[in-house]
Amino acid sequence: MTNSPVTDLATNAADLVSAAVRDEAIAAAIAAASAAGVEIRELTEVADLTAVATLFESIWRTDPGSAPVTGELLRAMTAAGNYVTGAYEGDELLGACFGFFGRPSKGSLHSHIAGVAPKAHGRGLGFALKLHQRAWALAQEVTVITWTFDPLVRRNAHFNLSKLGARPARYLPDFYGPMRDGINGSDDTDRLMVAWELTGSPVRAAARGEPVRCDAAALRERGAALALSAASDGRPVIGSADGPTLLVAVPPDIEALRRTDPAQGRSWRMALREVLGGLMAEGGEVLGFDRAGWYVISRERSW
Repeated sequence: MTNSPVTDLATNAADLVSAAVRDEAIAAAIAAASAAGVEIRELTEVADLTAVATLFESIWRTDPGSAPVTGELLRAMTAAGNYVTGAYEGDELLGACFGFFGRPSKGSLHSHIAGVAPKAHGRGLGFALKLHQRAWALAQEVTVITWTFDPLVRRNAHFNLSKLGARPARYLPDFYGPMRDGINGSDDTDRLMVAWELTGSPVRAAARGEPVRCDAAALRERGAALALSAASDGRPVIGSADGPTLLVAVPPDIEALRRTDPAQGRSWRMALREVLGGLMAEGGEVLGFDRAGWYVISRERSW
């Protein structure tokens, strides 16, 4: 097992990122890991990487031998200089994160998968893992990390857009194709691709514990239109897409809905694809996510 303290991350970083930003990122990563009660370690050894693959398999509840990644793949990725870390409480692996460099010429990092064991939920391990990844990327002269998430999963939307300050870039219908596991079920694998601008003001503030906040109720009072909402029976209702500010709802717990009412779960998938995907394709900007279950969309782009 290789133990690479986050304080060593900035050793060889170049002038692309200022020393102040690097130091700030390292301090935020250390604080987050301390608050979560874990040590984040960069991993390269076969036994540790196999443990990561086994952890992911248990989190996604896949069939034996069908883990989202394998130890062999992770070994090859780390040998090529990519990113694999584990969050440890003592010797117990409670969470892990895996990413690989993207184009052009290692100009970005794609964070492929991150997960936390259910027993460790609510402790901030996911936040600690991402802030370590941010500090590591900045030390590699990388200023953008991308990843995908299911836009129907409310807690993930809040974590990615509010707590981390990532910005949605593209809506990707059925991005991975069928993924028969305990989380995705038989649903299409639509995803939002997000870009995490590591040196931007929203991300720096989020790393300090100042999330990006949206108040859907206040926006409704000021005339925001409901482009997608929920009926009294929970089904999706497509509404008006007129106006400069739009609200797009997601159900409270899509994973439970897929188990109890797969047809309604799929109706939410199709409605969100039509509304959120359509608005983004037309140039709408996702400003953020209200944890009560609303994406906030502006049709007046700010860039």
